[in-house]
Amino acid sequence: MIDTRHRAAAYQRPAPGRCPLTIRRPLIFLMLLFAATTAPGRAMDPSSGLTPVDALHGGGRVLMIRHALAPGTGDPENFVLDDCATQRNLNQQGRDQARAIGAFLRRQGIARARVYASQWCRCLETARLMEMGTVQPLAALNSFYARPEERPIRIKALRSFLDRQPRDGPLIIMVTHFVTINAMTGEGVSSGEGVVLHLEATGPKVLGRLTFNEDKH
Repeated sequence: MIDTRHRAAAYQRPAPGRCPLTIRRPLIFLMLLFAATTAPGRAMDPSSGLTPVDALHGGGRVLMIRHALAPGTGDPENFVLDDCATQRNLNQQGRDQARAIGAFLRRQGIARARVYASQWCRCLETARLMEMGTVQPLAALNSFYARPEERPIRIKALRSFLDRQPRDGPLIIMVTHFVTINAMTGEGVSSGEGVVLHLEATGPKVLGRLTFNEDKH
């Protein structure tokens, strides 16, 4: 049992030179929020005259996309990887969103790409509905939302996969999950949003974010 008397004392008598815990918590939150919104590579360098859409046409580019809208969080307790009926899946809005992402890319002159997806049904369906190429399942893109202890293994495997790709090769599209994109890029993306990466000798570099909306690019 926690001794609440000691906890109360900590609030009443902060150590010299330290803020009370009730003040430090909001400060810590604001510091983390600032770090996330000012992460290096979050947007293209304005002086380059390029946008994330422009960057897609260069060599060695990777477009990581969070699966389209699938209402809810996580997956049911009876989740089975090979059984879509046990998973959280796209709704009709999500299917329309996936098709719209593919249409957006084609309007930018990108007709085909190497396409990989998490083995989760909502990611595979998003990738297929985009119609950007044959979809190849890739376990390294699988979610670790319910099993955070798998995070290091998944990310190590994904980085290893990307390290083996040519730095001047064609566009690679990866449809995956929030946790995977956040772990790789530091970006928090909504359903159906993406992050553009450039494969460099030191590892993938974030070039910018895509909402697949012409009005925002």
